[in-house]
Amino acid sequence: MKNGIVQLTLIGLTILLFGCTTVSQDDLIVSSPILEVVTYNKNIEPIIHNNCIICHSNPPENGAPMPLMNYENVKEAIQNRNLLSRISSEDPALLMPPGGPKLPQNLVELIVKWKEGGLIKE
Repeated sequence: MKNGIVQLTLIGLTILLFGCTTVSQDDLIVSSPILEVVTYNKNIEPIIHNNCIICHSNPPENGAPMPLMNYENVKEAIQNRNLLSRISSEDPALLMPPGGPKLPQNLVELIVKWKEGGLIKE
């Protein structure tokens, strides 16, 4: 009787441990949706507003060399003022924002994708 209860208990535990999972390999991969088109209004403006406007206002403050208040300002900074190098830099002297922390890499990559996609506004 005692052996039968132990065996049933072991069988039950085995079933619980190995038979009741819905996890697949796909569940182990963290995936973010890949954006087909990155636009200033939808994707880039919120990044700039949340991370850059404190200094890159109009007029710029805290030693910022230019405003980043609108599409034209940001586009010009990407094309002519080396903005991507500044936000990508690991050099503490060039770090944006000054004193860090560095802009998260996923946001830098989104800005790069925006440039590569033609700096679309809408």
